[in-house]
Formats: sequence, C-alpha cells, structure tokens
Amino acid sequence: MDSEKQYIALFKESQEVIQSHSAPVMNAVRDQAFRDFQAAGFPTKKVERYKYTDVAELMAPDYGLNLRRLHIPVDPYEAFRCDVPNLSTSLYFVVNDAFYEQEQPKGRLPEGVIVGSLKEEAKRNPRLVEKYYARIAKTGDDGITALNTMLAQDGLLVYVPKGVKVDRAIQVINILRSDVDLMVNRRVLIVVEEGAEVKLLFCDHAADDRNFLATQVIEAFVGANAALDLYCLEETHARNVRLSNVYIEQQRDSRVSHNVITLHNGITRNKTDLVMAGEGAECQLCGAVIADKQQHVDNNTLIVHQVPHCTSRETYKYVLDGQATGAFAGRVLVNPGAQQTDSQMTNQNLCATPEARMFTQPMLEIYADDVKCAHGSTVGQLNAAAMFYMQQRGISKEEAKILLQNAFINQVVDQIKLEPLRDRLHHLVERRFRGELSKCEGCKLCK
Repeated sequence: MDSEKQYIALFKESQEVIQSHSAPVMNAVRDQAFRDFQAAGFPTKKVERYKYTDVAELMAPDYGLNLRRLHIPVDPYEAFRCDVPNLSTSLYFVVNDAFYEQEQPKGRLPEGVIVGSLKEEAKRNPRLVEKYYARIAKTGDDGITALNTMLAQDGLLVYVPKGVKVDRAIQVINILRSDVDLMVNRRVLIVVEEGAEVKLLFCDHAADDRNFLATQVIEAFVGANAALDLYCLEETHARNVRLSNVYIEQQRDSRVSHNVITLHNGITRNKTDLVMAGEGAECQLCGAVIADKQQHVDNNTLIVHQVPHCTSRETYKYVLDGQATGAFAGRVLVNPGAQQTDSQMTNQNLCATPEARMFTQPMLEIYADDVKCAHGSTVGQLNAAAMFYMQQRGISKEEAKILLQNAFINQVVDQIKLEPLRDRLHHLVERRFRGELSKCEGCKLCK
C-alpha cells in the first residue's frame, strides 16, 4: 500500500481545496470514492484485468497537482496545431484536466447541444449531471476510477438531446502543459439521448517535455436508437503515463463505434467496459497500436451482452518494434437469457524484432445456448516470403518492412467511419513507421 499512502494523505490534507474548486455534484461522490480507494488501493498484477501493467509502480513517483486551479499560460487556438487538422470539426480544448473557456470556438452546434466544462455545467444544470455522473464508473470496482473520482475537479460534458443529429464531428484536443512534472485527473461525461447522433474525436498531446501522469474516466450513455462514434487518438511522448477507463452503456437499437489509436506514447493502459443493456444494440470496438523503443501499450476490454439480439465486433492490431511491449485482454460475457447474441473478436499482432513482446488473452464467457460467438488471436513476425519478393524487385529491406507494417495496421484504420480522419490517419501511420512523428506537427509550444 506504499503507493497509495501519498494519495490518501493528499486527499485528507487537501479535501477542502479540492471541493472548493469543483462542483457540488462531483463533490457528492468524492467521499465514497475515497473510502473505496482506501479499502482497495491500486490494483496489483495479481488482479486479472491488471496482470500486464504494474499500476502501483507507475503511481509511486511524486507528481505535482494543480488543485488550486492556477492559470496555466497557454492559448491553444494560437499556439497549437493538431496532427489531424482540417476535418471541418467543431474544435474544443481541454488543458490538462480543465475545459478551456477563455475563447469560445466559432463553430455553431445544434440547439440544445452542450459541449463545455463539466464543473460549470454541473453548477448550471445539476439535475442533468447528477443523473449520470459516476453511475456506471463504479468506484468500488476499480482503484484508478476511485482515484480519479476522488481527485477530479473538472473535465468535459458532451450532451446531445433527444432526436438531435450533430452532423459536424466534435474534436477535443487534450493538451498536457506544465513547467514541472504533473499529474492530471480528467473526467468526461457523454450523454446521447434517444434518437440522437454524434461523432467525437479526442486527440491527446503533450506540449512540454515533462513527466506527465494522466488518469481519465469517460462515461458514455447512449439512448435508444442513438448513435455514438468515439475516436481516441494518442500522440504524446515517452515521458507520458496514461491510464484511461472508458465506460459505455447502450440502450435498445443503439449503435456505438469506439476506436482507440496509439501512435506515440510512453506507458499507456486503456480499459473499456461496454454494457449492452437494450435489445438490438450494436457495437464495434477497434484498436490500432504502433510502438517501439521501450513503449508499453495495454488494452483491456469487456463487452457484456445483458439482453438478447445484440451484436458486437472487436478488432485490435499491434505493430511492435524495438523493445516495445504490448498487451491485449478482451472478454465477451454473454449473460443468461442473452439469446441470439452475435459476437466476434480478433486480435492480430506483429513483432518486428525478436526483443518485442506481446501478451494476448481473448476470452469468451457464455451462459446462453443460442449464440454465434467466435474469437481469435495471432502473434507473428514480418512475412519473410513477402519481404524477399519485394527485395527481389528492387525495394530496399527497410522500405519493404514499412510497406508490410503499413498494410497490416491500415486494416484497422480502414474501418474508421469518419472519412477525413481515416484519410489523415493513413498518412500519419505511414509517417509514424518512417519515424517522422517525433513531435506534433506545427505545434509552436514544442519548439
């Protein structure tokens, strides 16, 4: 429990400060989250869902926290250029773990749609936030979620009312910015009401060469016959630790597409829990990972088929170079009575060097007898015959390697529904394999 002690002491000493710079709705669940964290602490590698990442070791360093919400000088609209620009999106920024409100974006949203500070919206509309906040992100089930709930002071709220279809994608740039080593605790609440539709793109970037530790909890509620496309792209750096937990609940005939793309990172752990609570719901989970050097990427997913007639598709692909480590653990749970379930899970991995390591654990747990479920996993190296074929035709060994890796990972990129993002990612993936993404393109903060 050594790693937990500093956070327990921090909360006891700073509880009044934390609460005074947040909202009553967020404060209402803070004490219970603290009790849950005290009881459970950080998950160890003995916990099945955390067996590939040592969370306690990652949390041991003493990071600074901006609990008093001191202003951090940055004008992202002027200084920052994301690697996925020109997508005709409605653009917003979150600096560390606070919604950037100094300047409102020029794009207009449909009437009733809210994209803004979770803290401020919880003060303006407490009933809306209270109805959903911390409801599916259970603090008693996960130590990282408990820590985030107990320390988070702000974040992002995306609310799409009943029947509203947001045609233009909403892009949120999460910027890590600090002159000292920093821990941030970001919270995101997404509510897509019945018959509504929205596309969200989250891009994570680090603007300073500091040690960052980011915890993130996303709760997404998708109503009956609603649609949510959620894309999460990470382009940080080797000194960044990212622990992200995503919780999604789907109602009748809803559609969810969740894509996680890791292009640059240090240590990343993504956990996705998706519950299909209404009949006829459909979901697609996709992940693409490119890692080299000593980078570590761990994706852990759980899809729960609670009711009959639901469909899930899951595809994760990794390309590991250097001494990189990858892990994928995917579990599909079909509850009793969830008949006519249709589920497929695929995890394919490419280790480009003998030193790269991949751990894979696809799982099916089925308690119904009328289902169609399948899963598969492969770990391999570059195709020697294809490499030889290309070299015989004048293509260098390095170029042949890039072409094969590019074709492998783009099978996931091709499934992205947002066409401008898909086209841009094809370009970024190739540049990543060529070693050209050492920093965010056009970002004046990094220079």
